[in-house]
Amino acid sequence: MKKYHFTFDRIKKNKKIKKILLNKYKNYPPHLSNVIIVLGGDGFMLQTLKKYQKYKKPFYGINCGTFGFLMNKYKTFNIDNVISKAKSFFISPLEMKALTRFGKTLSAIAINEVSLLRQSRQAASLQIKNRKKILIKKLVCDGVLVSTPAGSTAYNLSVNGPILSINSKKLAITPISPFRPRRWKGRIVSSSSQIIIKNLNIHKRSVSAVADNFEVKNVKSVKIKVNNEIKFKLLYDKSTSLTKKITLEQRMNKGLNK
Repeated sequence: MKKYHFTFDRIKKNKKIKKILLNKYKNYPPHLSNVIIVLGGDGFMLQTLKKYQKYKKPFYGINCGTFGFLMNKYKTFNIDNVISKAKSFFISPLEMKALTRFGKTLSAIAINEVSLLRQSRQAASLQIKNRKKILIKKLVCDGVLVSTPAGSTAYNLSVNGPILSINSKKLAITPISPFRPRRWKGRIVSSSSQIIIKNLNIHKRSVSAVADNFEVKNVKSVKIKVNNEIKFKLLYDKSTSLTKKITLEQRMNKGLNK
C-alpha cells in the first residue's frame, strides 16, 4: 500500500476536496511517503517542488486553480488506482546565479523560466552571451527571459516566444517589448548552454532577476544553465500528459496566428 503526503493551497475549492481526501487517506509526513500529492494551481506546484526537493519523491498534481498546466484534472477517484497507472515525466530546472551591483551573489532554481525585468520607468539595457559567444551586443527592452520546454507555454508564450517540444533539449531566449533592435525575436539554444545576461547600465537602468517566484533586485549580471543534477519526477494521467498539453497549445497558437 502506497503512503501519500498531501499538501493543499489555501483556496476555497480545496476545503471540500481536502476534507474528502483526508477522511479517506492518511496524510503521512513527506519523508515517509511514496508520493507527494499537490492540490492547487501551477504556482503552488512550483513552490512545492522546490520546498520538497530534498525528499526526492514523485509529485502528482491535482488542479484546483485555473489552467493548471503542470497538474492533472480533478475528479472523484481512487488515488491508489490513478497513481499505479500514471506515467512518469522528469524535469531538470534552470539554475540562476545573480550578481547584484553590491557584490552579493544569490542562487535559485526555476522550473518555468528565469526573467530579467526593468525596475524603473527606463528600459533595460542588456547584453546576452552563450558562454563566450555574444548573441546580442545591446538589447534595449522591458526585459528578457530564458525558458525551459515546460515553461515555454507560460510567460514565454505570452510575450510571443516559441513553444518548445517537451523532449527538445532546447531553451528559448525571448525579449520582452524590445525597443532596439525592434526586430530581434530572440534565440533558441541548446539546453547545454550557459546564458550570461549583463546589465549594461546598472546605475541608471536597474533590473531585477526572477527565477519563477524568487526575485533578486539591482542585478549586475546573471548566469543561467540547466542543472541536470536535479530531476523532479512528475506523475501524469494518460489524458493530461505534458506532451499532449504542449501539442494542444501549439495547435491553438497556430490557429490564432492564421
